[in-house]
Amino acid sequence: MKTLILVRHGKSSWDQPALADFDRPLLPRGQKDARLIGEFLAGHHLVPDVIRVSPALRARETARILADALGYPTAGIDEEPAIYEAAVSDLLGVLRATRNGDTLLMVGHNPGFSVLLNSLTDETHEDLPTCGTAVVEFNVKEWSDILPGSGRLRWLQRPKQLRGD
Repeated sequence: MKTLILVRHGKSSWDQPALADFDRPLLPRGQKDARLIGEFLAGHHLVPDVIRVSPALRARETARILADALGYPTAGIDEEPAIYEAAVSDLLGVLRATRNGDTLLMVGHNPGFSVLLNSLTDETHEDLPTCGTAVVEFNVKEWSDILPGSGRLRWLQRPKQLRGD
């Protein structure tokens, strides 16, 4: 059994128009939401064996906050360039190339993550909001065996639900 935890990066800043998309930081709300999601995952004993993250600043910041909440060593976070602005085929490639562990946490972006979720579960879900988190389970022995439609959505968590908004 393999478990994929997909987390869209936290709410990021658009306050600096000259700043490249790649370099946008998290807003305080994005930081808070990442902590809430990390605590939620820890409370459900969903601690990853591997964390793979887009190299974009907002994704890296989200991953570090999640790792801290989960007791995962931040030095072990794997930056994966293929996650940034990725098509579903690229994201499937990253997923299938994972070689160790049973639980993988990926931090990245829409629209790729929402499209990937729909593809893996062969269902239509709403777009993941910022810091939206999906847990998908696969009845396979190796990550390389994952195919579109082979996943089962265990749950979908929005930070708004944890904030009580």
